Amino acid sequence: MNMYTYPDISTPGSIERDKRMTIGGAIALFVIGAILAFATTFHVPGVDLQLIGYILMGAGVVGFLIGLSLLFRRRSLVSSTSVDPASGSRVTRTSASGNDALL
Repeated sequence: MNMYTYPDISTPGSIERDKRMTIGGAIALFVIGAILAFATTFHVPGVDLQLIGYILMGAGVVGFLIGLSLLFRRRSLVSSTSVDPASGSRVTRTSASGNDALL
């Protein structure tokens, strides 16, 4: 039994949902980082909350850019159905086109 789940490319909305989650998570990181960097007034001994906020904001920007690049990738599934002359059974072939090398 496989513990890992992979995106199902046959379900049209599953990959798009992953891309939106990447952008949403990046925005959340940026907002949390901005709160830590600019809106906190308390100090924790040995921890620089302002620096942690800047690091989270940077990670949010990088994640947002990665999410946008994934969102704008074009990928289309082309499906063709034919009948095998030897066996008479129906054969469906699905192929992906586009520049999406990660999937």
